[in-house]
Amino acid sequence: MLRHLTRDTLSLVAAVLGPAALCAVLLPLRDRLANTDVALLLLVVVVVAVAALGRRLAGALAAVSAAVWFDFFFTPPYERFAISKSSDLTTAVLLLLVGLAVSQLAFHASRLQVVAITDADYLARIHATAVLARSANSAITVVDHVQDQLVELLRLRGCRFEYGSLLGHPPRLEHDGSVVIGRRPWDADRLGLPDQDVELRLFGNGQYVGRFMLEPTPGAVPSRQARLVAVTLADQVGAVLDSLRPPAHTA
Repeated sequence: MLRHLTRDTLSLVAAVLGPAALCAVLLPLRDRLANTDVALLLLVVVVVAVAALGRRLAGALAAVSAAVWFDFFFTPPYERFAISKSSDLTTAVLLLLVGLAVSQLAFHASRLQVVAITDADYLARIHATAVLARSANSAITVVDHVQDQLVELLRLRGCRFEYGSLLGHPPRLEHDGSVVIGRRPWDADRLGLPDQDVELRLFGNGQYVGRFMLEPTPGAVPSRQARLVAVTLADQVGAVLDSLRPPAHTA
């Protein structure tokens, strides 16, 4: 049955039952453990673990559950949801408040780790394209490479390159990662790319040299970071194409 539960569902179950299970394990040591030690164990072992593995809600729920079961098992009167000593009340409140704070920190730390890994992949793509741009014998090689990168980054159905003059007024991926249709902004962070070809213009030394036409996949929502990386890769193609243009003649 557990195999059919999602990670989020399991983290919520662990948030509710984890503190209770740990309290049950520690119950035989109730007379020998200080309440502050029990609170610390609940905080470190359960709250941080659940928050790091699950969503923000799971971490917060684990903090509340830890405070409730700490009260039930380790504060007199035992096995009742009541606290008679002010020091135990203080410990329970601190367990709840610190647990909530720690759960948020643990959640954000896990998110930052994912972002760092993703950024490393993006940087590797940019570096590989830069190396290719310096060593390739033909601009077509760089264009083909970046087309493949754009398809992966933006989860496109396809991508084609158009050299020369602009035709029509399709939606456009701007250099700040935003998307516009005509002069109207498009909420790409929420809606993804429009369900029509989107142009990504290439410039070399400030001059327009061509564009990639992106064919979005319906339902795909590439992140703003991915869109910015796509723009950076396109800039590298623009620089290569500009370097191959014959110099302008002066009178």
